[in-house]
Amino acid sequence: MLPFKPNIIFEDNHLIAINKPSGILVQGDNTHDIPLTELMKEFIKIRDNKPGNVFIGLIHRLDRPVSGLVLLAKTSKALERMNKLFSTREVTKTYLALVKNKPQFEKGELTHHLVKNEKENFVKSFSKSVPGSKEANLEYRLIQKVGSNFLLEVTPHTGRSHQIRVQLSSMGCPIIGDTKYGSDISKNDLSINLHSWKLHFIHPVSKIQILIESDLPIWAIK
Repeated sequence: MLPFKPNIIFEDNHLIAINKPSGILVQGDNTHDIPLTELMKEFIKIRDNKPGNVFIGLIHRLDRPVSGLVLLAKTSKALERMNKLFSTREVTKTYLALVKNKPQFEKGELTHHLVKNEKENFVKSFSKSVPGSKEANLEYRLIQKVGSNFLLEVTPHTGRSHQIRVQLSSMGCPIIGDTKYGSDISKNDLSINLHSWKLHFIHPVSKIQILIESDLPIWAIK
């Protein structure tokens, strides 16, 4: 019996994308919990009956309480090339966020300057550049009302830590469950209603356009 069975959305010889449940750590930290990269190495080793070491490269991160698409590299070539695509912003990432408050405008672009406190793993936003800050940009649009909450589609144009969480909070729309950034609703499983929904990019080896889309989370369904 496999110790970890991921929900695989896309796979070829170079890449594998899974729909990560909230609560799973993507990259190792001081909790010493087993990260997704190690879980996937063990999964592929058992599934494919590989005798040696399995290569799994982390291309991008997803916060632990966030669910959705995580793209991993199965070859060093793919890892190097995908890292370049992400760094040059040639990958379009689309998220879904459920917020309590309706945004003032149904769509818009947000720009903030973010400073991360590494010790506390907390990000502060500023309206203008301050020492040590990094500019963060995203676009959002209101999709629909879900119950008494509001579902937003979010497209970040930069890849800053906690970017979507802190930027939506800064416009008065904290994500449901995200008590770190202003939500007054806490969830028993410590998840937040932020989901990595779509990834669109040119495949680094085949050069074919790839659009990967995960299933909608239960909280996004009207």
